[in-house]
Amino acid sequence: SPAAGAPLRLCSAGPAPQGVDQAVVGRIIRVDHAGEFGANRIYAGQMAVLGRSSVGPVIQQMWNQEKEHLKKFNELMVAYRVRPTILLPFWNVAGFVLGAGSALLGKKGAMACTVAVEESISDHYNSQIRTLVEEDPEKYKELLQIIKQFRDDEREHHDTGIEHDAEAAPAYSVLKAAIQLGCKAAIFLSERI
Repeated sequence: SPAAGAPLRLCSAGPAPQGVDQAVVGRIIRVDHAGEFGANRIYAGQMAVLGRSSVGPVIQQMWNQEKEHLKKFNELMVAYRVRPTILLPFWNVAGFVLGAGSALLGKKGAMACTVAVEESISDHYNSQIRTLVEEDPEKYKELLQIIKQFRDDEREHHDTGIEHDAEAAPAYSVLKAAIQLGCKAAIFLSERI
């Protein structure tokens, strides 16, 4: 695991790594790139509404990590020659609207959104880790390291949301379930389109 704040770097440069299942890797990188792109837009929406509030610095800190995640997946898309999902323009708008909309419910609403999204993403990362370990953990060592680190960051964001009263948001269970349903749909579509 890299030192705190140290960016992860792909060891190989140039042609796509040899011997990997390009279909599996392409699906993983495409959906993870879309997810990190969407997360960036969610935090941008939350900052537009709550950036000057007491919770602004907390949101900004989580957003800064998401920016690093997106940067890494941009690099991986080039290294592994993966095309992005064609749904990025939709995720651009939908992510911002979700972030701003949840923030309009106040700090607790924004944090409820964070909990719902980050729980969905960390569960999705765990599924990807299982897939890559079953395929060949040595062959996918670099990708596994990156996904595990980002999964841990997402769990940290989830916990931050809980610590900042997410569960006290109005209609928390309904809000969380609706956002997680949207996340599942976004994952399904972004893997394929």
